[in-house]
Amino acid sequence: MTTSSDKIAIKDFNFYFNEKQVIHNLNLGIPPNKIFAVIGPANSGITTLLRSLNRLCDLSHEARQEGEILLDGRNIRAPDVSVTELRRRVGIVFDVPTPLPMSIFDNVAYGPRLNRKTRGKNKSALSGIAEEALRQAALWDEVKDRLNAPAMSLSGGQQQRLCLARVLALKPEVILLDRPCSGLDPISTAKIEDSLIELKNRFTIVISPHNIQQAGRVSDRIAFMLMGRLIEEGANADVFSNPKDQRTSDYITGRFG
Repeated sequence: MTTSSDKIAIKDFNFYFNEKQVIHNLNLGIPPNKIFAVIGPANSGITTLLRSLNRLCDLSHEARQEGEILLDGRNIRAPDVSVTELRRRVGIVFDVPTPLPMSIFDNVAYGPRLNRKTRGKNKSALSGIAEEALRQAALWDEVKDRLNAPAMSLSGGQQQRLCLARVLALKPEVILLDRPCSGLDPISTAKIEDSLIELKNRFTIVISPHNIQQAGRVSDRIAFMLMGRLIEEGANADVFSNPKDQRTSDYITGRFG
């Protein structure tokens, strides 16, 4: 169900890849300034959904979509919508860290240097943007004395937070996270989760969590998808303590998935 106050409203959304239907008639509202977790086993269409929210799926010629995805009430596929601006407003962080082959600082400053709103800013201004993004990603204290070091010299958990900082430097409105902690140790995972809880005051966050426990720790609302269909959606406490559908109960208790 969607409401007029939703940051993102997904209406009658169907997605096909090579004419095979991956998402079936999805209707879902994502409220602002919340952490919204989408959970489900493999092949539930969750990664496809996240990529559809900033039109990354447009890069595949085999993909076809029906229905609407609205951002602040406006269809993201409207002819006059700039895909570049959409992807600035709706940033994505993938499960495998992908630092650029350059310094830590240049990784974070890369987007602002290209963005028309911040293009031409001097080194001092870019330094301020980079520091703010790295602080928001809980990485500043660990790298502030070696910003010119190669990004690939960072640990896996640090690289993941660097990728988050790279998105934050563009000052998005929505952050999409596709299993951002899947390859990380518990300490790195905890740092990212703490960052997300702080960041939701300024951003809308949609996450495909690493596991059910992570969804329970960080999310405000949860949607459970199974084979491309929305089974249940609701507040964290409601879904975990009193699921409405037996399939939801079976999944969160580990009976399948």
